[in-house]
Amino acid sequence: MDQARSAMSQIFNNEPHSYTRFNLPDNMEVDTSQVEMIQSSDMNEEVGENGDEGHLSHKSNRQPHVAQNFECTTKSLCFMAATIVFTFVIGYLTGYLVHKNKDLNCSCAPSEDDITHKTGAVPFMDWDDVRKLLENNWALFSCLHFSNHRAGSPGDEDLGNKVITKFKEYGMKTWTDEYFVKVQDPPASGYNRIVFKNGSEEHPTGFLSYSASGTARGAVLYAHYGQEDDFKQLKNMNINMNNRVMLVRAGRISFAEKVANAAKVNASAVLIYPDPADYPIGNDTSLFGHVHMGSGDPYTPGFPSFNHTQFPPVQSSGLPHILAQTITTGMGTKILRQLGGRTQPNSWEGINRLGDESDVITVEVNNVLTEKRINNVFGVIKGFVDADRYVVIGAQRDAWGPGFAASSVGTSVLVELARSISDMVENDGFKPRRSMVFASWSAGEYGSVGATEWLEGYLSSLSMKAVAYINLDGIVTGQNGFKVAASPLLHSLVQNALKEVNYDKDKSLLSQFGKNNWESAILEPLRMDSAAYPFLAFSGIPSVAFRFHSGSSDYPHFGTNLDTRENLNSVTASQVPQLAVRAGQFAGHIALRLVHDHLLQMDLKKYNQLIRSHVVQINGKVKAVQRLQPQLLPKTLTGQWLVMASGSYNRVSSILTADIQNSDLENVEMCRMINDRIMTVERNFLSPYVSPIDSPFRHILLGSGPHTLKALTNHLDALKSASPEANAELFRNKLAQATWTIQACANSLAGDIWSLDNEF
Repeated sequence: MDQARSAMSQIFNNEPHSYTRFNLPDNMEVDTSQVEMIQSSDMNEEVGENGDEGHLSHKSNRQPHVAQNFECTTKSLCFMAATIVFTFVIGYLTGYLVHKNKDLNCSCAPSEDDITHKTGAVPFMDWDDVRKLLENNWALFSCLHFSNHRAGSPGDEDLGNKVITKFKEYGMKTWTDEYFVKVQDPPASGYNRIVFKNGSEEHPTGFLSYSASGTARGAVLYAHYGQEDDFKQLKNMNINMNNRVMLVRAGRISFAEKVANAAKVNASAVLIYPDPADYPIGNDTSLFGHVHMGSGDPYTPGFPSFNHTQFPPVQSSGLPHILAQTITTGMGTKILRQLGGRTQPNSWEGINRLGDESDVITVEVNNVLTEKRINNVFGVIKGFVDADRYVVIGAQRDAWGPGFAASSVGTSVLVELARSISDMVENDGFKPRRSMVFASWSAGEYGSVGATEWLEGYLSSLSMKAVAYINLDGIVTGQNGFKVAASPLLHSLVQNALKEVNYDKDKSLLSQFGKNNWESAILEPLRMDSAAYPFLAFSGIPSVAFRFHSGSSDYPHFGTNLDTRENLNSVTASQVPQLAVRAGQFAGHIALRLVHDHLLQMDLKKYNQLIRSHVVQINGKVKAVQRLQPQLLPKTLTGQWLVMASGSYNRVSSILTADIQNSDLENVEMCRMINDRIMTVERNFLSPYVSPIDSPFRHILLGSGPHTLKALTNHLDALKSASPEANAELFRNKLAQATWTIQACANSLAGDIWSLDNEF
């Protein structure tokens, strides 16, 4: 061994004895963790001082490290060869194990090669293949239906158990969430009643949950549909509305909005009837609904109804303080025929009198507050890359009566969509990047209670991880038209789905219903009584709802006991199964696109136009108020800050759009970072300056309340007319808050702190 050391010394250097240590990784399976090699330059110890002409020759300009003339015996050459081999083996093993240890400790996101190794040979299909699989995997429509499944009833629970059993059959992970919610039901003993003039007492069987209780007496005033514009027209006619009982037609806006509008003009009660021009349902059909100007359990606003005993008593600001009651068509038309007073405005349908002070009516509401146990049912198909990011697809399970169009069709499509996509994953090799959560909600008829309680229970995580929500309630109510209500972020995705989903063999949904101008023909505002609304306006999750419909009027049997299979077939020419399949494919197309693509297909620039239109209106009205009411708004107040915030969002969204176009789709970590930035947009349009208890729908562009840009515009109108309700100081505060909400959204979208675009 001494001769070997001497030979290695001659090869590397002529220095004195030294030690070179190789520190091996801890996981090397050897007896010792160090190897020591002694390097020696004492050539005389092993070889003679004089050698013959046999030597190692280096054809280089550099001076060699070993003497070129020395005696090299056969024995020394063997030692040299053995030492070189031994050193090479040790070095190779050391490098291999160090490299392996680094790989094991790497904290980077998995590459798609890793995912391929773990999940199969073809982890991600082309989009065209995915689309064809969905179309081919869709079986004939079969309906899950119970005749009585009101929220919290045995029928509702049985239907929920049937849904979760189906999910388990498809191999999905399932779970349920249980809540104890407070709702209003009609009196178990007794009744609600109305008495018009000196006529007979009427006992309507329909009711409106969350109405105030008690008795109101006042003169009837006909107010058309009870919209804000309707009450403005009455005000312009100088009609006294204080303590009047408003008689309004059902339709166009929700029951809750009608009652809230009436309360603003100091009405004492509201009677809502189905006019035969809108609701051809007979004279004696009762209407059911709710009047909570919000969603979820109004007695636990902002937090979930897991257990009422843990929370102090509190009520939602959206609960009305006036009476509200539905009456039948026969009751409503009977009252209308007897009204006196002035003729209604020419712009209103029909020829009716508005009523005068002598048209007195008594309204008594005796609804009772009860607690119900409800369950939400869930199943999940987990993603293969970003499993903690998910698309939620949901449908209401309960109904006032048979609820065939309201809930049965949507629940059946939900289950069939879960089956189809599970089959694609299990048998066809489809591997979604992100997860898909299928949800069956209860207590939807009381104001999206089940869905909202879930949002309130998991808001902090859902707002960051839920990619989008797709609503399946009321998706088939006719056959002559197709309407979509969605977040602007999803408009481009909706348009692509319309192009690629067939209505029949020769036409797509787009060519059938929106071939000229699809946005004006198909898009509509998201209604407050849709379960998609709290996802968007309360939680900041991009949402979409859609429906096949017949004409401009609503489906007349919603909220009645006539919502049956037979009546839905009558308005669809018995095409319910075919339309349900098309609706399911449309929803599935949107969901699959959101879980398939590397980058979320959301158009950040769609909000630019909406923001800009509000900014232009506000700036123009500010100048008008300063001209007409200079004492209210000083000249120093301008809309420049709002303009600059709008410009910041425009610039940042354009930059991120360019980044998306130039991104490396194979870089999983980069795609995840970009997607997370995209997902902040909707969430950051929620005003941080209002309480979810006072204003649950905090979205400044699509929400409801004094913090919205629409409310700012209305406030300026009030200032312009010097209305006593106007408050200049409050307006300035709300304007500053809305401005910074937009700027903060732009800041978040920019990503890094050094990329912020603040010009204030």
